[in-house]
Amino acid sequence: MSRLPCRLALVLGAAILVAPLGACSPTVNTRGNLPSPDLLAQIKPGVTDKASVTQLLGSPSSVASFDDTTWYYISQKSEELAFFKPEVRDPEVVAVIFDKDGTVKDVQKRSSKTPRSIEPVARTTPAPGKELSFIEQLIGNFGKFNTNSAAGK
Repeated sequence: MSRLPCRLALVLGAAILVAPLGACSPTVNTRGNLPSPDLLAQIKPGVTDKASVTQLLGSPSSVASFDDTTWYYISQKSEELAFFKPEVRDPEVVAVIFDKDGTVKDVQKRSSKTPRSIEPVARTTPAPGKELSFIEQLIGNFGKFNTNSAAGK
């Protein structure tokens, strides 16, 4: 009889020690719209049109900037562990290219294990005219405000 409470305490103690370890498992998030390989296999170049692609794969994640002949289906998985910065895993892009008549010309699957980081350019575009200093801007505003017009007189 005395062994049962001892075993129960041992099992509860082990459960209490093991439970926090489950909280340290990484969280995997999938973002985007990446079609399954079976759906991609149903798309036949020269036969399938835009309406059929939309019905099979859904709307694209992105459309080419300058023409609507290329649709992109983009997906990525990210793994996050506790408070650390998430790591991007398995970024994939499927490009569906159409001809001018709206029929599929090609389906390309692109995958990149090391995505490139795009750094914005920090240059500024010069504007025509004179650039005023802070003091010139401050002094230039004196006398530009009329109290009578602001009060509606």
